[in-house]
Amino acid sequence: MSLARNVATVGGITLLSRVLGFVRDVLIAAALGTGIVADAFFVAFQVANLARRLLAEGALNAAIVPLYLRARDHGGEGAAAAFAGELAGTLTICMTALALLLAFLGPIVVLFLAPGFTPHGPRLDAGVDLLRLTLPYLAFAAPVAVLMSVLNANHRFAPAALGTVAFNATMLAVLFLILKLRGGDSLSGRLLAGGVALAGMAQMGLVVTAVWIGPERVAPLRIAFGRAMRRFLTLAIPALIATGIPQIAIIGGVMVASESQSAVSWLYYANRLVELPLGVVGIAVGTVLVPALTHALRSGDRAELAAAESRGIELALGLTLPAAIALAILARPTVGVLFQHGAFTAADAAETAAALVAFSFGLPGHVLVKALAPAFFAREDTTTPMHAALLGFAAALAGSLVLFPIFGHVGVAAAIALSGWIAAALLGLLIGRRGEFLLDGAARRRLPRIVAAGCVMGIVVAVANKFMGATLAAGGPEGALALFGIIAAGLLTYTVLTHVLGIATMRQLFAGLGGKL
Repeated sequence: MSLARNVATVGGITLLSRVLGFVRDVLIAAALGTGIVADAFFVAFQVANLARRLLAEGALNAAIVPLYLRARDHGGEGAAAAFAGELAGTLTICMTALALLLAFLGPIVVLFLAPGFTPHGPRLDAGVDLLRLTLPYLAFAAPVAVLMSVLNANHRFAPAALGTVAFNATMLAVLFLILKLRGGDSLSGRLLAGGVALAGMAQMGLVVTAVWIGPERVAPLRIAFGRAMRRFLTLAIPALIATGIPQIAIIGGVMVASESQSAVSWLYYANRLVELPLGVVGIAVGTVLVPALTHALRSGDRAELAAAESRGIELALGLTLPAAIALAILARPTVGVLFQHGAFTAADAAETAAALVAFSFGLPGHVLVKALAPAFFAREDTTTPMHAALLGFAAALAGSLVLFPIFGHVGVAAAIALSGWIAAALLGLLIGRRGEFLLDGAARRRLPRIVAAGCVMGIVVAVANKFMGATLAAGGPEGALALFGIIAAGLLTYTVLTHVLGIATMRQLFAGLGGKL
């Protein structure tokens, strides 16, 4: 299977997962709004959500896949299976112990994540309660991460990516139950937090089944801290930091904004909208590029390596730039259509939209990080992306502290957006100086034209938004239909421009990723 088909497979399934995630968040907004329980849940959910992003959505791919393939090359399938079994067993025990420790330290953890919560106040008490209900998810995330990486290393990307679909589908089932029961915010929050652990169990069940019925084998789980495990930790810890910085930056922003009630919720909902293109493109490109580049490096094929790196950058920019422009222009009607229901008010929609505009400017930068980092990961260098990510995080935190007193939660969103560009610029500079990034001639021609096409599309969307302003503001089915019509017009404009400017169709762009990659 080619890299193009792999990217399309992971991207398509991730899109399905993100759509389910949006439905989930729409239902959360309707059930909880932006009040005390909502703020408490979103703070509590950060620990499990961070674990999900770092472990169960492929971030450990960067460390596991190269070592798994090395074990298989040197010792055969048996050695690779033994490595995977040791890794799954050791990580499960460690994450279970971490979950128990965080549960014991619940008040300290919540105050660390949200310093603005008043000690012994209702938001803190609710946050601690909900945190403890979500923490069992951590134990399920560890084996999920290892088994997903085994599947990815063997080019079985679909079952690995479907794990996130299982998570969101389970959460939706819990939310439908909550809305049916109408048991009040307190009961709803507890059921929702407990649903996180249940969703982790469903996710683990899916990937365990995929490995069980497939040709891959994982040895029985056992705990080990030998040389292979130490080598894994050496690679994994920097990789986790590097890959998780966007989520960690959000946590840092929430820490700064937590003193303002509802700011945590506004930032969460706005970030969820940005997560759609970031997840679909970033996760797909990043997940597939690591094994593709690793295979290319091991084969010594520079043409194969250049094609993978170049097409990865083109896809990252070509798919996220128009999305970022459209999100910025259509922020208010998008938030209104998706979230302005039930307990989520028009004022909440306006504040969330303002944060979304700021977030959207950083979207291409964060996705470029996902496309550039695999060039380091494939060379078993996870330290450099970690340093770039930490620099971005420092910029996000410092910017949040400076901008929040002036611009409120919107300043926090702007600082996080800037952090992605800073990390991407540093990665590009470093790999360029090493001479290890091979951007081919086709990419040099296409990239400026992609930017031009995105800008023209933005003008079309802005004009349509102004023309349909009254219909969009009215909301309801007419507003939703108008919004989808503007999005369709923008997409059509961008597609036509790829032909007119000689960028090539997306089908041709994906075809350029084919061959032995």
